[in-house]
Amino acid sequence: MTTVEQPLAGVKVLEFGTLIAGPFCSRILAEFGADVIKIEAPGVGDPLRKWRKLYPDGDGETSLWWFVQSRNKQSVTLNLKHPEGLEIARKLVAEADIVVENFRPGVMEKLGLGWDVLSDTNPGLVMVRLSGFGQTGPMASQPGFGAIGESMGGLRYVTGFADRPPVKTGISIGDSIAALWGAIGALMALRHREVKGGKGQVVDVALYEAVFAMMESLVPEFDVFGFVRERTGNVMPGITPSNTHTTKDGKHLIIGANGDTIFKRLMLAIGRKDLADDPQLSSNAGRDARAKEIYAVIDAWVGSNEADTVLRTAAEAQVPASRIYSAADMFDDPQFLFRQMLEIAQLPDKKEFLIPGIVPKLSLTPGETRWIGPSLGEHTDQVLKRLGYLPDDLVRLREERAI
Repeated sequence: MTTVEQPLAGVKVLEFGTLIAGPFCSRILAEFGADVIKIEAPGVGDPLRKWRKLYPDGDGETSLWWFVQSRNKQSVTLNLKHPEGLEIARKLVAEADIVVENFRPGVMEKLGLGWDVLSDTNPGLVMVRLSGFGQTGPMASQPGFGAIGESMGGLRYVTGFADRPPVKTGISIGDSIAALWGAIGALMALRHREVKGGKGQVVDVALYEAVFAMMESLVPEFDVFGFVRERTGNVMPGITPSNTHTTKDGKHLIIGANGDTIFKRLMLAIGRKDLADDPQLSSNAGRDARAKEIYAVIDAWVGSNEADTVLRTAAEAQVPASRIYSAADMFDDPQFLFRQMLEIAQLPDKKEFLIPGIVPKLSLTPGETRWIGPSLGEHTDQVLKRLGYLPDDLVRLREERAI
């Protein structure tokens, strides 16, 4: 663990989120020192606790994903439909800097935890609201997961091959992108409050807008030229060469030689001085016009060599290239290891396991893993005692199913 105070130390975050977008947003804040209290339903908790690969522990079985997604968080169980459970939540809001929630718009209002109520309780509060379509508009009340955001935001349409239906990436990237925007928005709102003397405010992140914001030149190209970007497989559209190639030993590699001087170096490295010196290929526009020819040349060269030879040749020529990594590749990779992107942590039974390292890397105040995702309600008593509740109160609240 670092001995340096982290950049968000002292920032209090209250998370009402479940699954991916909200919890990932507050996870980022927790990794850099924020004090995150995660509110979960008694006896049930966040459904993510049971997603994907499960590991046996004191709670039966818990998702390995959970241990990462909820690291550095405190778990407090509250029944928000019980008056006293709701009252505890409001007390926690009163001392929070940030509230993160990713329910469908209107749910927090029905619980009595809408922005009007929370900002009246705590005028300096920053409320991050992540939802499928945002807090306003004709679709606001509709449910929307990351997959819907990826589809409506334009990502799915351009992903895959032209002769096949659109495909998804292998992770819930729409949720993760929204979470990143949420964390950025929260920090901007905090700066406004703390440096410029502003009040708290709502950070409204729609999943489809979070994806849409990443879609490069899609909008102006359609507006100016009527051009609709289509699926192009593994090729970077309009930027040549950047593609996936298969080696003699059946490995899949990415080679990105789309810079003018980089392309020249690659052609010289593979013995194609004629293409390196061709004036038509000295710019991206010229190369893109002859993309099929160029890709055929690179395919032939890669296909006649083993992966190690291709990567060594590319590295010597200073051409960006990489294997397409599986998890197994990452575990042995010297760059991953040197950059500490695989951290050692302990499961509840003390068994060691690896978890992803923290991004970004701050030179003076780096993030850290203080503990892995907690058991359900692990910190309920601790937090409520701090709020002034006595042991007898805790017994009564549990009997009444308020906590």
